[in-house]
Amino acid sequence: MDPVIIVGAGPVGLTLALALARQEVPSVVLDEGPGKDDQRPARTAVLREDTAALLERLTGVPITDAGFHWAGWRSMRRKQVMRQFSFGTEESDGSADAPMGFESRPVTESDVPLHIAQHVLTGALRTAIAHERLVKVAVNSRLDSVEQEPSGVTAHTRGPGGTWWRGSYLVGCDGPRSTVRKLQDIRFPGRTAVERHAVAALRTELPWPGEALLHRMPPWRTSGPSAGEITARPLPDGVWRLDWLMPPGKDLVTPELLVTRIRETLAGWSGGPTPPYDLLDTGVHIVHHRLARRWRADRVFLAGDAAHLLGALGTQGLDEGLRDADNLAWKLALAWHHGPHEALLDSYQSERRAAVSARLRAADQALPLLRGGAGLRSYVPGSARGHDSLLTDGHLGRGILGEPGTYGRSPLAPQHIEAEISVDTPPGAQVTDVQVTAEDGSFVRLRERLGRGALLVMLVAPGTGVWERKHWVGAGIMPRLAAAVAALPHPAELLVTESYPGAAAHTVLLVRPDGHLVTALSGVRPADLYAAAEATLGGPPQDRTNNKADGTGRAEKSNATANAEAAEAAAGTR
Repeated sequence: MDPVIIVGAGPVGLTLALALARQEVPSVVLDEGPGKDDQRPARTAVLREDTAALLERLTGVPITDAGFHWAGWRSMRRKQVMRQFSFGTEESDGSADAPMGFESRPVTESDVPLHIAQHVLTGALRTAIAHERLVKVAVNSRLDSVEQEPSGVTAHTRGPGGTWWRGSYLVGCDGPRSTVRKLQDIRFPGRTAVERHAVAALRTELPWPGEALLHRMPPWRTSGPSAGEITARPLPDGVWRLDWLMPPGKDLVTPELLVTRIRETLAGWSGGPTPPYDLLDTGVHIVHHRLARRWRADRVFLAGDAAHLLGALGTQGLDEGLRDADNLAWKLALAWHHGPHEALLDSYQSERRAAVSARLRAADQALPLLRGGAGLRSYVPGSARGHDSLLTDGHLGRGILGEPGTYGRSPLAPQHIEAEISVDTPPGAQVTDVQVTAEDGSFVRLRERLGRGALLVMLVAPGTGVWERKHWVGAGIMPRLAAAVAALPHPAELLVTESYPGAAAHTVLLVRPDGHLVTALSGVRPADLYAAAEATLGGPPQDRTNNKADGTGRAEKSNATANAEAAEAAAGTR
Protein backbone atom coordinates (compact mmCIF):
# COMPACT_ATOMS: atom_id res chain seq x y z
CA MET A 1 0.00 0.00 0.00
CA ASP A 2 1.18 3.55 -0.73
CA PRO A 3 2.66 5.68 2.07
CA VAL A 4 0.89 8.54 3.78
CA ILE A 5 1.92 11.91 2.32
CA ILE A 6 2.55 14.57 4.97
CA VAL A 7 2.82 18.15 3.70
CA GLY A 8 4.91 20.26 6.05
CA ALA A 9 8.00 19.48 8.12
CA GLY A 10 7.22 21.45 11.24
CA PRO A 11 6.77 19.84 14.66
CA VAL A 12 3.25 18.59 13.88
CA GLY A 13 4.16 17.01 10.54
CA LEU A 14 7.32 15.38 11.89
CA THR A 15 5.46 14.10 14.97
CA LEU A 16 2.77 12.56 12.78
CA ALA A 17 5.40 10.84 10.61
CA LEU A 18 7.10 9.29 13.64
CA ALA A 19 3.78 8.29 15.21
CA LEU A 20 2.80 6.48 11.99
CA ALA A 21 6.20 4.79 11.77
CA ARG A 22 5.80 3.43 15.31
CA GLN A 23 2.69 1.69 13.97
CA GLU A 24 4.47 0.36 10.86
CA VAL A 25 2.97 2.87 8.44
CA PRO A 26 5.38 4.48 5.93
CA SER A 27 5.16 8.18 5.10
CA VAL A 28 6.70 10.81 2.85
CA VAL A 29 7.20 14.28 4.38
CA LEU A 30 7.20 17.09 1.81
CA ASP A 31 9.45 19.83 3.18
CA GLU A 32 9.48 23.02 1.15
CA GLY A 33 12.65 24.11 2.97
CA PRO A 34 16.22 22.80 2.97
CA GLY A 35 15.67 20.33 5.83
CA LYS A 36 16.94 22.38 8.75
CA ASP A 37 15.51 25.12 10.93
CA ASP A 38 16.76 28.53 12.02
CA GLN A 39 17.57 28.88 15.68
CA ARG A 40 14.99 31.30 17.08
CA PRO A 41 15.10 31.43 20.90
CA ALA A 42 12.11 33.79 20.89
CA ARG A 43 9.92 31.15 19.23
CA THR A 44 8.96 28.75 21.99
CA ALA A 45 6.18 26.38 23.01
CA VAL A 46 4.60 25.40 26.30
CA LEU A 47 3.70 21.71 26.51
CA ARG A 48 1.66 19.78 29.03
CA GLU A 49 3.04 16.63 30.58
CA ASP A 50 1.20 14.23 28.26
CA THR A 51 2.33 15.93 25.02
CA ALA A 52 5.91 16.11 26.32
CA ALA A 53 5.69 12.37 27.08
CA LEU A 54 4.41 11.75 23.53
CA LEU A 55 7.50 13.46 22.08
CA GLU A 56 9.84 11.53 24.36
CA ARG A 57 8.29 8.22 23.26
CA LEU A 58 8.67 9.11 19.59
CA THR A 59 12.16 10.60 19.65
CA GLY A 60 13.79 8.52 22.37
CA VAL A 61 15.23 11.81 23.64
CA PRO A 62 14.52 13.22 27.12
CA ILE A 63 12.67 16.27 25.81
CA THR A 64 12.12 17.48 29.35
CA ASP A 65 15.88 17.90 29.72
CA ALA A 66 16.01 20.09 26.60
CA GLY A 67 13.31 22.39 27.93
CA PHE A 68 12.59 23.97 31.30
CA HIS A 69 10.01 22.97 33.92
CA TRP A 70 8.97 26.12 35.72
CA ALA A 71 9.74 26.13 39.43
CA GLY A 72 6.67 28.20 40.20
CA TRP A 73 4.28 30.93 39.14
CA ARG A 74 3.91 34.54 40.19
CA SER A 75 1.09 36.89 39.22
CA MET A 76 1.42 40.63 39.94
CA ARG A 77 -0.85 43.63 39.51
CA ARG A 78 0.91 46.97 39.77
CA LYS A 79 3.21 46.34 42.76
CA GLN A 80 1.06 43.71 44.47
CA VAL A 81 1.64 39.96 44.23
CA MET A 82 -1.78 38.47 43.50
CA ARG A 83 -0.80 34.77 43.36
CA GLN A 84 2.40 32.93 44.03
CA PHE A 85 3.23 29.28 44.42
CA SER A 86 5.86 26.66 43.80
CA PHE A 87 4.97 23.57 41.81
CA GLY A 88 4.64 20.51 43.99
CA THR A 89 3.13 22.56 46.84
CA GLU A 90 -0.24 24.15 47.50
CA GLU A 91 -1.28 27.72 46.92
CA SER A 92 -2.26 29.68 50.02
CA ASP A 93 -5.93 30.62 50.46
CA GLY A 94 -5.61 34.00 52.10
CA SER A 95 -6.30 32.66 55.60
CA ALA A 96 -5.00 34.32 58.75
CA ASP A 97 -1.59 32.68 58.49
CA ALA A 98 -1.20 33.23 54.73
CA PRO A 99 -0.17 36.36 52.81
CA MET A 100 -3.05 38.43 51.48
CA GLY A 101 -4.28 37.69 47.97
CA PHE A 102 -3.02 34.15 47.70
CA GLU A 103 -5.37 31.37 46.68
CA SER A 104 -5.56 27.69 47.54
CA ARG A 105 -5.19 24.95 44.96
CA PRO A 106 -3.14 21.75 44.89
CA VAL A 107 -0.43 21.91 42.25
CA THR A 108 0.26 18.42 40.97
CA GLU A 109 3.07 17.16 38.77
CA SER A 110 0.81 17.19 35.71
CA ASP A 111 0.25 20.93 36.17
CA VAL A 112 3.93 21.75 35.64
CA PRO A 113 4.37 23.14 32.10
CA LEU A 114 7.42 22.42 29.97
CA HIS A 115 8.79 25.47 28.16
CA ILE A 116 10.98 24.66 25.17
CA ALA A 117 12.41 26.45 22.13
CA GLN A 118 10.68 25.23 19.00
CA HIS A 119 13.91 24.73 17.03
CA VAL A 120 15.19 22.42 19.80
CA LEU A 121 12.01 20.38 19.56
CA THR A 122 12.12 20.23 15.76
CA GLY A 123 15.79 19.25 15.85
CA ALA A 124 15.04 16.28 18.10
CA LEU A 125 12.26 15.16 15.76
CA ARG A 126 14.48 15.48 12.67
CA THR A 127 17.25 13.47 14.33
CA ALA A 128 14.81 10.67 15.17
CA ILE A 129 13.43 10.66 11.62
CA ALA A 130 16.94 10.42 10.16
CA HIS A 131 17.17 6.96 11.75
CA GLU A 132 13.63 5.87 10.82
CA ARG A 133 13.42 3.57 7.80
CA LEU A 134 9.69 4.17 7.26
CA VAL A 135 9.93 7.97 6.88
CA LYS A 136 11.29 9.72 3.78
CA VAL A 137 11.79 13.50 3.89
CA ALA A 138 11.75 15.24 0.50
CA VAL A 139 13.42 18.64 0.94
CA ASN A 140 12.88 21.67 -1.33
CA SER A 141 9.52 20.18 -2.33
CA ARG A 142 6.72 22.71 -2.53
CA LEU A 143 3.24 21.31 -3.09
CA ASP A 144 1.29 22.76 -6.01
CA SER A 145 -1.48 20.24 -6.77
CA VAL A 146 -3.41 17.36 -5.23
CA GLU A 147 -5.57 14.83 -7.06
CA GLN A 148 -7.82 12.33 -5.31
CA GLU A 149 -9.36 9.09 -6.49
CA PRO A 150 -11.08 6.22 -4.63
CA SER A 151 -7.83 4.26 -4.20
CA GLY A 152 -5.46 7.02 -3.16
CA VAL A 153 -4.00 10.51 -3.53
CA THR A 154 -1.49 11.98 -5.98
CA ALA A 155 0.46 15.11 -5.10
CA HIS A 156 2.78 17.16 -7.33
CA THR A 157 5.66 19.24 -6.03
CA ARG A 158 7.75 21.86 -7.74
CA GLY A 159 11.36 22.70 -7.06
CA PRO A 160 14.72 21.15 -7.97
CA GLY A 161 13.30 17.68 -7.42
CA GLY A 162 9.74 18.40 -8.49
CA THR A 163 7.81 15.22 -9.13
CA TRP A 164 4.56 13.31 -8.60
CA TRP A 165 4.03 11.50 -5.30
CA ARG A 166 1.54 8.69 -4.80
CA GLY A 167 -0.01 8.16 -1.38
CA SER A 168 -2.82 6.38 0.42
CA TYR A 169 -3.78 9.49 2.39
CA LEU A 170 -2.48 13.08 2.56
CA VAL A 171 -2.27 15.27 5.67
CA GLY A 172 -1.74 19.01 5.45
CA CYS A 173 0.50 20.14 8.30
CA ASP A 174 1.66 23.14 6.29
CA GLY A 175 0.78 26.00 8.60
CA PRO A 176 -1.57 29.00 8.61
CA ARG A 177 -1.30 29.63 4.86
CA SER A 178 -1.85 25.95 4.11
CA THR A 179 -1.66 25.08 0.42
CA VAL A 180 -3.48 21.83 1.14
CA ARG A 181 -6.40 23.69 2.70
CA LYS A 182 -6.61 26.08 -0.26
CA LEU A 183 -6.41 23.30 -2.84
CA GLN A 184 -9.32 21.56 -1.11
CA ASP A 185 -11.28 24.82 -1.06
CA ILE A 186 -11.81 24.66 2.70
CA ARG A 187 -12.83 27.93 4.36
CA PHE A 188 -10.78 29.23 7.30
CA PRO A 189 -13.02 31.77 9.08
CA GLY A 190 -12.17 33.61 12.25
CA ARG A 191 -10.60 36.78 13.58
CA THR A 192 -7.32 38.39 12.53
CA ALA A 193 -4.89 40.05 14.92
CA VAL A 194 -6.81 39.30 18.09
CA GLU A 195 -3.71 40.37 20.00
CA ARG A 196 -0.16 41.50 19.27
CA HIS A 197 2.86 40.79 21.46
CA ALA A 198 6.36 42.15 21.20
CA VAL A 199 8.71 39.28 22.07
CA ALA A 200 12.33 39.13 23.21
CA ALA A 201 14.56 36.24 24.25
CA LEU A 202 17.41 37.35 26.48
CA ARG A 203 19.87 35.98 28.98
CA THR A 204 19.72 37.78 32.31
CA GLU A 205 19.00 37.31 36.00
CA LEU A 206 15.55 38.12 37.33
CA PRO A 207 14.53 38.35 41.00
CA TRP A 208 12.45 35.15 40.64
CA PRO A 209 14.79 32.38 39.41
CA GLY A 210 12.93 29.68 37.51
CA GLU A 211 9.47 31.18 38.12
CA ALA A 212 7.13 32.26 35.33
CA LEU A 213 5.62 35.69 35.82
CA LEU A 214 2.49 37.52 34.68
CA HIS A 215 2.68 41.24 35.48
CA ARG A 216 -0.38 43.34 34.77
CA MET A 217 -0.39 47.15 34.92
CA PRO A 218 3.28 47.56 35.92
CA PRO A 219 3.91 50.83 37.78
CA TRP A 220 6.29 52.26 35.19
CA ARG A 221 5.66 53.69 31.75
CA THR A 222 7.41 53.38 28.44
CA SER A 223 7.71 56.10 25.83
CA GLY A 224 4.27 56.05 24.26
CA PRO A 225 1.43 53.81 25.52
CA SER A 226 2.29 51.86 28.64
CA ALA A 227 2.76 48.12 28.41
CA GLY A 228 -0.37 46.83 30.12
CA GLU A 229 0.73 43.22 30.49
CA ILE A 230 4.11 41.50 30.53
CA THR A 231 4.83 37.78 30.68
CA ALA A 232 8.22 36.30 31.56
CA ARG A 233 8.86 32.60 31.01
CA PRO A 234 12.17 30.93 31.92
CA LEU A 235 14.12 28.68 29.54
CA PRO A 236 17.31 26.66 30.15
CA ASP A 237 20.72 28.32 30.63
CA GLY A 238 19.38 31.51 32.20
CA VAL A 239 17.38 32.52 29.12
CA TRP A 240 13.97 34.18 29.41
CA ARG A 241 11.21 34.82 26.92
CA LEU A 242 9.48 38.14 27.60
CA ASP A 243 6.18 39.11 25.94
CA TRP A 244 4.66 42.60 26.06
CA LEU A 245 0.98 42.88 25.14
CA MET A 246 0.81 45.70 22.61
CA PRO A 247 -2.07 48.21 22.40
CA PRO A 248 -4.55 47.70 19.54
CA GLY A 249 -3.52 49.18 16.23
CA LYS A 250 -0.87 48.73 13.61
CA ASP A 251 1.98 50.76 15.11
CA LEU A 252 5.31 49.17 14.21
CA VAL A 253 7.35 47.50 16.92
CA THR A 254 10.67 49.17 16.19
CA PRO A 255 14.02 47.97 17.59
CA GLU A 256 14.23 51.19 19.58
CA LEU A 257 10.82 50.65 21.15
CA LEU A 258 11.65 47.06 22.05
CA VAL A 259 14.99 47.95 23.64
CA THR A 260 13.28 50.66 25.65
CA ARG A 261 10.71 48.18 26.91
CA ILE A 262 13.41 45.67 27.83
CA ARG A 263 15.47 48.18 29.78
CA GLU A 264 12.54 49.71 31.64
CA THR A 265 11.02 46.33 32.44
CA LEU A 266 14.25 44.87 33.81
CA ALA A 267 14.92 48.03 35.81
CA GLY A 268 11.38 48.01 37.20
CA TRP A 269 11.64 44.40 38.30
CA SER A 270 15.09 44.79 39.85
CA GLY A 271 14.17 48.03 41.64
CA GLY A 272 17.26 49.88 40.40
CA PRO A 273 19.27 50.42 37.24
CA THR A 274 18.88 48.02 34.32
CA PRO A 275 20.78 44.81 35.14
CA PRO A 276 23.10 43.29 32.52
CA TYR A 277 21.40 41.30 29.79
CA ASP A 278 22.29 39.62 26.52
CA LEU A 279 19.62 40.04 23.83
CA LEU A 280 19.39 36.83 21.78
CA ASP A 281 16.33 37.21 19.57
CA THR A 282 13.28 39.40 19.03
CA GLY A 283 10.00 39.14 17.19
CA VAL A 284 6.35 40.10 17.02
CA HIS A 285 3.76 37.45 17.85
CA ILE A 286 0.38 38.17 16.26
CA VAL A 287 -2.48 36.05 17.57
CA HIS A 288 -5.20 34.97 15.14
CA HIS A 289 -8.28 32.93 16.00
CA ARG A 290 -9.35 30.76 13.06
CA LEU A 291 -10.91 27.34 12.62
CA ALA A 292 -11.17 25.40 9.37
CA ARG A 293 -14.71 24.45 8.38
CA ARG A 294 -13.65 20.90 7.55
CA TRP A 295 -10.65 18.90 8.71
CA ARG A 296 -11.25 16.03 6.30
CA ALA A 297 -11.94 15.96 2.56
CA ASP A 298 -12.12 12.25 1.64
CA ARG A 299 -8.47 11.10 1.79
CA VAL A 300 -7.08 14.54 2.71
CA PHE A 301 -6.83 15.79 6.31
CA LEU A 302 -5.68 18.99 8.02
CA ALA A 303 -3.72 19.22 11.27
CA GLY A 304 -1.98 21.87 13.36
CA ASP A 305 -2.01 25.49 12.22
CA ALA A 306 -3.47 24.42 8.87
CA ALA A 307 -6.66 23.48 10.76
CA HIS A 308 -6.73 26.01 13.61
CA LEU A 309 -5.06 29.13 14.94
CA LEU A 310 -5.33 29.90 18.64
CA GLY A 311 -3.09 30.87 21.50
CA ALA A 312 -4.15 34.22 22.89
CA LEU A 313 -1.81 33.54 25.81
CA GLY A 314 1.18 33.20 23.55
CA THR A 315 2.67 29.73 23.46
CA GLN A 316 0.15 26.85 23.57
CA GLY A 317 -0.99 26.51 19.96
CA LEU A 318 1.63 23.85 19.24
CA ASP A 319 0.36 21.70 22.12
CA GLU A 320 -2.99 21.43 20.35
CA GLY A 321 -1.29 20.60 17.05
CA LEU A 322 0.56 17.70 18.67
CA ARG A 323 -2.77 16.43 19.99
CA ASP A 324 -4.05 16.49 16.41
CA ALA A 325 -1.17 14.28 15.30
CA ASP A 326 -1.63 11.86 18.19
CA ASN A 327 -5.36 11.56 17.54
CA LEU A 328 -5.02 11.06 13.78
CA ALA A 329 -2.03 8.68 13.73
CA TRP A 330 -3.66 5.59 15.22
CA LYS A 331 -6.80 6.05 13.11
CA LEU A 332 -4.83 6.36 9.87
CA ALA A 333 -2.70 3.38 10.90
CA LEU A 334 -5.75 1.20 11.48
CA ALA A 335 -7.25 2.21 8.11
CA TRP A 336 -3.89 1.69 6.37
CA HIS A 337 -3.45 -1.83 7.74
CA HIS A 338 -7.05 -3.05 7.74
CA GLY A 339 -8.89 -1.06 5.09
CA PRO A 340 -11.19 1.97 5.27
CA HIS A 341 -12.89 2.68 8.58
CA GLU A 342 -14.88 5.73 7.58
CA ALA A 343 -16.57 6.37 10.93
CA LEU A 344 -13.20 6.11 12.67
CA LEU A 345 -11.55 8.53 10.23
CA ASP A 346 -14.49 10.93 10.49
CA SER A 347 -14.11 10.95 14.27
CA TYR A 348 -10.79 12.82 13.91
CA GLN A 349 -12.64 15.95 12.83
CA SER A 350 -15.47 15.41 15.31
CA GLU A 351 -13.15 15.04 18.29
CA ARG A 352 -10.38 17.48 17.56
CA ARG A 353 -12.43 20.26 15.99
CA ALA A 354 -14.84 20.23 18.93
CA ALA A 355 -11.97 20.42 21.44
CA VAL A 356 -10.25 23.33 19.70
CA SER A 357 -13.55 25.09 19.04
CA ALA A 358 -14.35 25.03 22.75
CA ARG A 359 -11.05 26.72 23.60
CA LEU A 360 -11.49 29.35 20.89
CA ARG A 361 -15.03 30.06 22.05
CA ALA A 362 -13.89 30.46 25.66
CA ALA A 363 -11.08 32.81 24.63
CA ASP A 364 -13.34 34.92 22.43
CA GLN A 365 -15.82 35.29 25.29
CA ALA A 366 -13.31 35.96 28.05
CA LEU A 367 -10.61 38.10 26.44
CA PRO A 368 -12.68 41.27 25.89
CA LEU A 369 -13.59 41.20 29.58
CA LEU A 370 -10.09 40.33 30.75
CA ARG A 371 -8.36 42.91 28.62
CA GLY A 372 -10.96 45.64 28.93
CA GLY A 373 -11.87 45.14 32.58
CA ALA A 374 -15.45 46.40 32.16
CA GLY A 375 -18.06 43.86 33.16
CA LEU A 376 -15.54 41.39 34.50
CA ARG A 377 -17.63 40.63 37.56
CA SER A 378 -20.42 39.33 35.33
CA TYR A 379 -18.04 36.63 34.15
CA VAL A 380 -15.70 35.88 37.04
CA PRO A 381 -16.59 36.26 40.73
CA GLY A 382 -14.43 38.88 42.36
CA SER A 383 -12.45 41.61 40.65
CA ALA A 384 -8.70 41.64 40.09
CA ARG A 385 -8.24 38.33 41.89
CA GLY A 386 -10.70 36.49 39.62
CA HIS A 387 -9.18 38.19 36.60
CA ASP A 388 -5.64 37.04 37.44
CA SER A 389 -6.85 33.58 38.39
CA LEU A 390 -8.43 33.06 34.97
CA LEU A 391 -5.34 34.31 33.15
CA THR A 392 -3.05 32.20 35.31
CA ASP A 393 -5.03 29.06 34.58
CA GLY A 394 -4.86 29.84 30.88
CA HIS A 395 -1.09 30.25 30.96
CA LEU A 396 -0.68 27.00 32.93
CA GLY A 397 -2.86 24.92 30.63
CA ARG A 398 -5.85 24.51 32.91
CA GLY A 399 -9.27 26.11 33.33
CA ILE A 400 -11.53 27.25 30.50
CA LEU A 401 -8.75 29.05 28.63
CA GLY A 402 -6.04 26.40 28.85
CA GLU A 403 -7.27 22.93 29.68
CA PRO A 404 -7.12 20.46 26.76
CA GLY A 405 -10.43 19.05 25.62
CA THR A 406 -11.79 15.59 26.28
CA TYR A 407 -13.70 13.31 23.93
CA GLY A 408 -16.61 12.39 26.16
CA ARG A 409 -19.10 13.20 23.38
CA SER A 410 -17.10 11.47 20.68
CA PRO A 411 -18.95 9.41 18.07
CA LEU A 412 -16.60 6.62 19.21
CA ALA A 413 -17.93 6.70 22.78
CA PRO A 414 -19.71 3.41 23.61
CA GLN A 415 -23.38 3.57 24.49
CA HIS A 416 -25.41 1.68 27.10
CA ILE A 417 -22.59 -0.22 28.81
CA GLU A 418 -24.33 -1.84 31.79
CA ALA A 419 -21.20 -2.52 33.81
CA GLU A 420 -19.67 0.96 33.34
CA ILE A 421 -18.55 2.66 36.55
CA SER A 422 -16.95 6.01 37.37
CA VAL A 423 -13.29 6.58 38.16
CA ASP A 424 -11.43 9.85 38.64
CA THR A 425 -10.76 10.01 34.89
CA PRO A 426 -13.97 10.75 32.97
CA PRO A 427 -14.55 8.87 29.70
CA GLY A 428 -12.76 10.61 26.84
CA ALA A 429 -10.07 12.20 29.04
CA GLN A 430 -6.37 11.35 29.15
CA VAL A 431 -5.60 8.53 31.57
CA THR A 432 -3.40 9.02 34.60
CA ASP A 433 0.15 7.76 34.09
CA VAL A 434 0.33 4.94 36.66
CA GLN A 435 2.87 2.13 36.93
CA VAL A 436 1.73 -1.08 35.24
CA THR A 437 2.97 -4.61 34.76
CA ALA A 438 3.30 -5.37 31.05
CA GLU A 439 2.71 -8.75 29.40
CA ASP A 440 6.42 -9.55 29.54
CA GLY A 441 6.41 -9.06 33.32
CA SER A 442 8.26 -5.73 33.28
CA PHE A 443 7.21 -2.75 35.37
CA VAL A 444 6.67 0.32 33.16
CA ARG A 445 4.67 3.52 33.08
CA LEU A 446 1.31 3.35 31.36
CA ARG A 447 2.24 6.07 28.85
CA GLU A 448 5.14 3.95 27.61
CA ARG A 449 2.61 1.48 26.16
CA LEU A 450 0.72 4.12 24.16
CA GLY A 451 1.09 4.89 20.47
CA ARG A 452 1.62 1.32 19.26
CA GLY A 453 -1.77 0.96 17.61
CA ALA A 454 -3.09 -1.53 20.17
CA LEU A 455 -5.92 -0.99 22.61
CA LEU A 456 -4.91 -1.23 26.25
CA VAL A 457 -6.93 -3.22 28.78
CA MET A 458 -5.84 -2.48 32.35
CA LEU A 459 -6.91 -4.45 35.42
CA VAL A 460 -6.71 -2.86 38.87
CA ALA A 461 -5.39 -5.64 41.10
CA PRO A 462 -3.93 -4.56 44.47
CA GLY A 463 -1.09 -6.73 45.70
CA THR A 464 0.14 -7.96 42.32
CA GLY A 465 3.06 -5.56 42.33
CA VAL A 466 4.91 -7.56 44.98
CA TRP A 467 4.81 -10.81 43.00
CA GLU A 468 6.30 -11.82 39.69
CA ARG A 469 3.70 -12.01 36.95
CA LYS A 470 4.09 -15.77 36.58
CA HIS A 471 2.68 -16.26 40.08
CA TRP A 472 -0.68 -14.58 39.44
CA VAL A 473 -1.19 -14.50 35.67
CA GLY A 474 -3.02 -17.85 35.80
CA ALA A 475 -4.93 -17.22 39.02
CA GLY A 476 -8.31 -15.74 39.90
CA ILE A 477 -9.99 -13.70 37.17
CA MET A 478 -6.87 -13.35 35.03
CA PRO A 479 -7.49 -16.31 32.66
CA ARG A 480 -11.01 -15.14 32.00
CA LEU A 481 -9.87 -11.56 31.35
CA ALA A 482 -7.02 -12.73 29.12
CA ALA A 483 -9.48 -14.76 27.03
CA ALA A 484 -11.79 -11.75 26.72
CA VAL A 485 -8.90 -9.54 25.59
CA ALA A 486 -7.78 -12.12 23.02
CA ALA A 487 -11.33 -12.14 21.57
CA LEU A 488 -11.50 -8.36 21.01
CA PRO A 489 -11.98 -7.09 17.44
CA HIS A 490 -8.59 -5.33 17.47
CA PRO A 491 -5.20 -6.23 18.96
CA ALA A 492 -5.05 -5.30 22.63
CA GLU A 493 -2.45 -5.49 25.39
CA LEU A 494 -3.39 -6.63 28.86
CA LEU A 495 -1.82 -4.61 31.68
CA VAL A 496 -2.16 -4.84 35.45
CA THR A 497 -1.78 -2.04 37.97
CA GLU A 498 -1.77 -1.91 41.76
CA SER A 499 -4.11 1.07 41.82
CA TYR A 500 -5.74 3.74 39.71
CA PRO A 501 -7.27 6.99 41.01
CA GLY A 502 -10.90 6.43 41.98
CA ALA A 503 -10.95 2.77 40.90
CA ALA A 504 -11.84 -0.17 43.12
CA ALA A 505 -10.15 -3.55 42.99
CA HIS A 506 -10.99 -5.59 39.87
CA THR A 507 -11.93 -2.51 37.84
CA VAL A 508 -11.11 -3.02 34.15
CA LEU A 509 -10.20 0.07 32.10
CA LEU A 510 -10.21 0.19 28.31
CA VAL A 511 -7.79 2.77 26.90
CA ARG A 512 -7.39 3.99 23.32
CA PRO A 513 -3.98 3.91 21.60
CA ASP A 514 -3.69 7.69 22.13
CA GLY A 515 -4.22 7.39 25.88
CA HIS A 516 -7.86 8.47 26.21
CA LEU A 517 -10.12 6.43 28.47
CA VAL A 518 -12.91 4.58 26.67
CA THR A 519 -14.67 3.14 29.70
CA ALA A 520 -14.18 1.60 33.15
CA LEU A 521 -16.02 -1.63 33.96
CA SER A 522 -16.79 -3.27 37.27
CA GLY A 523 -15.05 -6.60 36.93
CA VAL A 524 -14.52 -8.84 33.92
CA ARG A 525 -17.45 -8.32 31.55
CA PRO A 526 -16.41 -9.76 28.16
CA ALA A 527 -19.54 -8.68 26.27
CA ASP A 528 -19.33 -5.09 27.57
CA LEU A 529 -15.60 -4.97 26.91
CA TYR A 530 -16.14 -6.20 23.36
CA ALA A 531 -18.93 -3.69 22.71
CA ALA A 532 -16.78 -0.82 24.01
CA ALA A 533 -13.82 -1.89 21.87
CA GLU A 534 -16.00 -2.19 18.79
CA ALA A 535 -17.42 1.30 19.35
CA THR A 536 -13.88 2.64 19.68
CA LEU A 537 -13.14 1.36 16.17
CA GLY A 538 -16.10 3.22 14.71
CA GLY A 539 -18.89 0.79 15.43
CA PRO A 540 -19.78 -2.73 14.33
CA PRO A 541 -19.50 -3.65 10.64
CA GLN A 542 -23.16 -2.98 9.89
CA ASP A 543 -22.64 0.62 11.03
CA ARG A 544 -19.94 1.04 8.38
CA THR A 545 -21.96 -0.61 5.58
CA ASN A 546 -25.61 -1.15 4.76
CA ASN A 547 -27.69 -3.12 7.24
CA LYS A 548 -29.03 -6.25 5.57
CA ALA A 549 -32.33 -8.06 6.16
CA ASP A 550 -33.49 -11.58 5.48
CA GLY A 551 -36.24 -12.56 3.07
CA THR A 552 -38.97 -11.76 5.58
CA GLY A 553 -37.75 -8.19 5.99
CA ARG A 554 -36.42 -8.79 9.50
CA ALA A 555 -32.99 -7.43 10.31
CA GLU A 556 -30.32 -10.04 10.83
CA LYS A 557 -28.88 -10.46 14.31
CA SER A 558 -26.42 -7.59 14.77
CA ASN A 559 -22.75 -8.35 14.53
CA ALA A 560 -22.28 -6.56 17.85
CA THR A 561 -24.61 -8.99 19.60
CA ALA A 562 -23.11 -12.03 17.91
CA ASN A 563 -19.56 -10.95 18.62
CA ALA A 564 -20.35 -10.12 22.24
CA GLU A 565 -21.79 -13.59 22.66
CA ALA A 566 -18.66 -15.05 21.12
CA ALA A 567 -16.53 -13.03 23.55
CA GLU A 568 -18.53 -14.37 26.48
CA ALA A 569 -18.10 -17.91 25.20
CA ALA A 570 -14.37 -17.43 24.67
CA ALA A 571 -14.03 -16.22 28.25
CA GLY A 572 -15.77 -19.34 29.50
CA THR A 573 -18.92 -17.65 30.77
CA ARG A 574 -21.50 -19.37 28.58
